[in-house]
This record gives sequence, C-alpha cells and structure tokens, in this order.
Amino acid sequence: MLGNNRLSLMPGFPCRGAARLLSNKNHFRNIDLASTSRSPTGTLRAHLTGDQPELHRISRALLPLLLTVPVWVSASSAGPLGPVPSAAAPGGARLDAAAMVSARTTAARAEQRLPDLWANRDDELQRGLERLLAAQGLSTAASGGRLAVVVADITEPGAPRVASVNGDRMMYAASLPKIAILLGAMDAMQRGRAVPDAAVERDIEQMIRYSSNSAATRVLEWVGRDRLLALLQSPRLRLYDPAHNGGLWVGKDYGGSPAYSRDPIGNLSHGATAMQVARLFQLLEGGQLLDAEHSARMKSVLGDPGIRHKFVKGLESRPGATVYRKSGTWQQFHADGALVESGGRKLVLVGLAEDPRGGEWLAGMAAPLHDLALGMTREASRVARHEPN
Repeated sequence: MLGNNRLSLMPGFPCRGAARLLSNKNHFRNIDLASTSRSPTGTLRAHLTGDQPELHRISRALLPLLLTVPVWVSASSAGPLGPVPSAAAPGGARLDAAAMVSARTTAARAEQRLPDLWANRDDELQRGLERLLAAQGLSTAASGGRLAVVVADITEPGAPRVASVNGDRMMYAASLPKIAILLGAMDAMQRGRAVPDAAVERDIEQMIRYSSNSAATRVLEWVGRDRLLALLQSPRLRLYDPAHNGGLWVGKDYGGSPAYSRDPIGNLSHGATAMQVARLFQLLEGGQLLDAEHSARMKSVLGDPGIRHKFVKGLESRPGATVYRKSGTWQQFHADGALVESGGRKLVLVGLAEDPRGGEWLAGMAAPLHDLALGMTREASRVARHEPN
C-alpha cells in the first residue's frame, strides 16, 4: 500500500527477488527499509519510507513480482502525487503498481497443490464416457489399447471431475508433444534464461497453431533438449512420471534426425499419456504451471487454432465453446488435447488414437464429450447446436 510517503508490502508478497531488489541501493537511494521479516513460507513483510518519487519508482519495479503468483489485489492509495500508474495484467485485468497483496490468499494459493486427477474419478462421468464410446463403436479400439480418452471438468479447481479410458497408456502422440516444447519456451522466458527475438516468437506460433515441424525443431534447440526433458520430469511438474506409466516426452526433434532420447517406458520419441496431457491443462489453468504472465501467453498461443480438424472440427457445432489446443497426426497416429471454455465451465478433452480413422474418431466424439462433461440433456444439446425443433 502506498501513501503518506510509506510503502507497505504485506505478508504474502513473493520475497524471492523482492528482498534483493529492496536492498539494492544502486536502484533506490532515498528509501529506508524500516522493517522487514520473512515467514517460514517464504513470504515477505516490509515497510519502506522515503520520497514519493522513489516510492512510485519502486512500486513500478515490483510490479512484475506481483505477476509471479496468483494474488488478490486491492486498489492502491493515492499519495500527494496522485494515483500510481497502473499496468495491464494478462487477460485485460488491471493491477495497480502500489497494491496491497492479500497475505492469506497468496500464502494459501502458493502452498496448495491442485487435486490429483487420478484420485478424482467421477463415477457418473465414467459411465457416461464408456457409454459414449460404445455408442460410437469404439469400445473394441479402447479395449485393444488403440484409443485413450480423458474428459475432465476442472471448473472448480479443488474438485475436478474426471473420467478416462486407457488414461495411463503411453502412446505415440505425433505433434501433440509440441505443447511440451511450448511449455519449455515459456519456462525459459519466465526464468529470464532466454529472451526470444521476433523469429523465435514467430516460430513458437507456427509450431503450435500450424504444427510446423521446422519451427518446432528450432524452438526445441532454443529451449534445449536436455533442459526440456529435465523440466518434464521435474519433481514440481512430474509431467513424465514412471509412477503413472510416463507422460509427455520429447526425445527427438521434428526433422529428419534420429531420436536422441527415447522414453524409458514406451521407447517412444514423441509420446504422451492422456492423463498427463490433461494434467498439463489443469496446471496451466490452475496457475501452477507458470506465472500469471506466461500462463496468459501460453494460452494465447494455444488459442485460435490454425488447423481445424479433430476436436476443433467436432466442436464447431458448439459455437459458444472457446478452444485452446494442440493436435498431432502421423500416419495412423492421431492425437488431440484441448482446454475448452464453454457455458461458464472449463473442460479438458484428450484423445490419442492409433488407427487410420483416428482423426474421424476424435472429431466425432468432441461434441458428445463436451455435452457429457456439461451434463447436457438431449434438449440442451439441440439448443446448443441451434437446431430447430
């Protein structure tokens, strides 16, 4: 809170970097750090006094740190110089630079882990998924291990509803794991390890929206092969986890070079399990994959798909649905993973198929999966399609 020549950072402000910044007299010469303390959870309480211009300047400098954790922000106080300039947050929200961060909310969100998707199977949703696959003639493909599907409603972060068939089956996923390269790129930017130029930014968009193999190969080299595999297997993310039969894996570029590191479980160069793809979307939407700024950037890249097949094609009959997705196709292998925002709800759909007709399977199940997750009746489904009586 800024006012009366005093800046107060309440408990819950992220102290990593903040304490360093506050103590740097090369940046702030007319500031006195009246008091500071850190809690066991790594949050910071600080009170600073000094000239209003310096306090305004430090508020602006601390703004990026406000974007590194999910926070509730209240309006700032106006000092003698008037309100502190505001900055636009991702998604169009406004954050005041001199804002009081809610201690309780920030600390709880920073420490709270999102629920385990595996432990949140919804029996009704599961029965509906199995009936849906049977109705579409896909039960044999599922029982034969040639089809994996996950549908989840993650609208309530603390109470997801999940159904899956072959959710932990490691399958070749073609270009879908390019979403992991996107994550690696955003993580590198967030950590300040690499700054993308215009060519890298263009490659990132081409890699996701149009599934360019040459762009994906360049972005992978920019991120670093070993760094990406380390990130996917990190204890924080566990997007490739032997305890769940693997997950997202990128062990080959998307050019003609041979695989440099096949996954230890399925011996795949570009692999995924449907559940781990669903987890990636859960972590992204729950703010535990990246910070707020880079989460918004990642979602922006995943939005407005340039290839309108599979789930995107199937959801064209649901005009109210907004889709963030990455798909993959190679020979008989078809894959799609999507975060779908529809009717005020947030859904995750993932499908992996090994069959020449796999793309048609995924397109055909997209709208029924959407309706199933929303609990839509046949009448509600008809209205969503804008069909006449």
